[in-house]
Amino acid sequence: MELKDKTILVTGSTDGVGRVVAERLGAAGARVLVHGRDASRGKTTVAAIEAKGGKAEFLAADLASLAEVHRLAEAVRARTNRLDVLINNAGVGTGGQRAKRQVSADGYELRFAVNYLAGFLLTSELLPLLKAGAPARIVNVASAGQQAIDFNDVMLTHG
Repeated sequence: MELKDKTILVTGSTDGVGRVVAERLGAAGARVLVHGRDASRGKTTVAAIEAKGGKAEFLAADLASLAEVHRLAEAVRARTNRLDVLINNAGVGTGGQRAKRQVSADGYELRFAVNYLAGFLLTSELLPLLKAGAPARIVNVASAGQQAIDFNDVMLTHG
């Protein structure tokens, strides 16, 4: 896929794999919509992309809140009339064996909210832009740390 003049949203792109992907996409000519929670890291990522001749904008949102996912989708719609690629990269790790169960702003188990619900909702909200960018692509990033959902205990309340 030729990336010049393509618009690509990368969630969780202010650090780690997401940042590397965003920087490479920008260097290849894509317009990158950089997403993250931290404005300072977002500005740093945008500056790194622009320093290599790329185009980028930062969009702040905490995907632990479904209201913020809706707000992120609105911000994307306000900036573009098409989306060529959506990379759902943002995620929350397990926090280790001794990690305590955490709850999202909406009362869902935090990892389920961020790693599953947020990506699904964002994709659903952005489908019209993706269809306008056809042949568009949706990339869902996962890690070896993720496990299959236990549908008998989705919110991890039993142990």
